[in-house]
Amino acid sequence: MYDIPLMRPHLPDAAREKVLEVLDSGYLTEGPVTRRFEEMCCDWLGVGHALAVTSCTTGLEMALRALGVGPGDEVVLPDYTYPATATAVALVGATPVVVDVDPATMLIDYEAMERAVTPRTKALLPVSLFGNPVDQGRVDAVAREHGLRVLEDAACALGASFGGEKVGGMADVSVFSLHPRKFVTTGEGGLVTTNDPDLDAWMDSFKHFGLDREASREGAVFSMVGSNLKLSNLQAALGVAQMEMVDELLARRRELAANYLDLLAGTGGVELPATTPGGEHSWQTFCVLVDGRDEVMARMRAAGVEAQIGTYALHLQPAFRDNPAVRLEGDMAGSRKAFDRALALPLYHTMTNAEQERVVDTLREAVR
Repeated sequence: MYDIPLMRPHLPDAAREKVLEVLDSGYLTEGPVTRRFEEMCCDWLGVGHALAVTSCTTGLEMALRALGVGPGDEVVLPDYTYPATATAVALVGATPVVVDVDPATMLIDYEAMERAVTPRTKALLPVSLFGNPVDQGRVDAVAREHGLRVLEDAACALGASFGGEKVGGMADVSVFSLHPRKFVTTGEGGLVTTNDPDLDAWMDSFKHFGLDREASREGAVFSMVGSNLKLSNLQAALGVAQMEMVDELLARRRELAANYLDLLAGTGGVELPATTPGGEHSWQTFCVLVDGRDEVMARMRAAGVEAQIGTYALHLQPAFRDNPAVRLEGDMAGSRKAFDRALALPLYHTMTNAEQERVVDTLREAVR
């Protein structure tokens, strides 16, 4: 246990009450509470459709299938990301084409992304990493030029925006995570959003075993082979309670990030990643870049402050490095720099100024 943990999920009192209401109702599987959660997400994000699913990973896989991605297709994605981004592509039988990232933002290198496009490319899969939104204009320009679909891995980007528009409605499909490290969590789960009613209808059917809702008015009709990606009422109850205060949760996160930025100003040996020009960060994760990251992290942990790596460089992982079904493009210098240097600092709703000051003091001492 750490004096200051990396994160603490913030569950308001209403969350307990809503979970107990579901338990008392006896309706534990997906139902009206899940639908309410989806509706609240739609309204807040300003999107046409939202589907709550079992995880961000299964949501990405479902979205790829909805976009018609499969064997023989290629999907371009960044090297610096959680493995789930590439795993979802491999699971549908397509080829993950992995490219470098911009070392300043740690987001996909847009020029490398375009260079990796071939006649087999079916979709682009950029990642709005840590809550920093991708430059949707640059992604869309490549997609239009080559006739590609765009699926955004928005796992950490709930509340982020680009050009004044919230992440979730700019790509063909966006997929969010509801893991406990996210400031809106259902324990495990994901949220898939789109403005395309046809994609929504296909995914809604797929997540319910292939059920054809139009043909099922007088009895269940299953028109395709689907899966079971339902999010239960129990899990959704947590999400509803948090969505009722989502503006407060997001504002607090940004307040904490701003305080970190003030405290870290002028700190030698600590570099701050850049935010996408025209973007507004949601600060799901507050990362700094330091030399000797593993040693710094170990010193901080020994001092009672939990710190963590940012995420992973796929080209260093055997599942992708040694896989002939994965195409690695470029030397991955930007990704390697991010992987070697990115350090995530504690960030949670109830964090105090004193705790943030201790984190920064501990970081400075560890860097020395």
